[in-house]
Amino acid sequence: MSDMEFAGIGILNFVSLVWMVLCWFGYAKFAHYRAKRSASLSSVLHVHRINWMRRMLKREIRVGDAALLANIERNVNFFASSCVLIIAGLLTALTATDKISDMLSTVSFVQGDTLTELEFKLAVLVVIFIYAYFTFTWSMRQFGFASVLVGAAPMPDDNSVTPGDRRSMALYSAKVIDQASHSYNNGLRAFYFSMAGLSWFVSEWFFMATSALITAVLYSREFRSSSLKALKQAENVGDKIFTDDKELYRQ
Repeated sequence: MSDMEFAGIGILNFVSLVWMVLCWFGYAKFAHYRAKRSASLSSVLHVHRINWMRRMLKREIRVGDAALLANIERNVNFFASSCVLIIAGLLTALTATDKISDMLSTVSFVQGDTLTELEFKLAVLVVIFIYAYFTFTWSMRQFGFASVLVGAAPMPDDNSVTPGDRRSMALYSAKVIDQASHSYNNGLRAFYFSMAGLSWFVSEWFFMATSALITAVLYSREFRSSSLKALKQAENVGDKIFTDDKELYRQ
């Protein structure tokens, strides 16, 4: 199979791209599956969010809860805005690939790419950041939904609300925040693997090695980090992950 069959783009470029996609979405599926069976940042934070929402319902003044959600939403907004700027920069770069090629040719450890290959790599980065933009903006909307639920939460002295309704409000408010956080994590993973995309300009093999390294780093942070240990020890949450509100967590 020759390079010409792929419009001037080498077969190794496609192989390395497929490898990166497998690392990215394969890890996402693995993390989702593993989090339902062992402690992870997402599963531990799920319990903490339920506790947060239960205690929020017992407070008359909820300004602090709204401020926390607003602060998280601002963080997501920063990344969404960054995506717009990065996409604009990459689209501009696509119009000057000849100059970029000349600049890269002066770097000794960077392999030489044809203009077609360079345009292909830049286009892939554009797609990655477009995906990140949509996941971040969806996360922002979901945090907005959570803010609505906090605003709609019944007051502690409201006797018209049953204990069951209060429980469902806490559980599903936490669930909405969970879903917003998952979207945020998906956007962050896009950023991480876009960093691997930068190594693609050095060589395809370096790109594949960097993708594997980023996957290992993500696994270490999600399942082996010191932050996870601390979160598990807070209120012994690590012992409650698969016992409290189990039916909600496994949805």
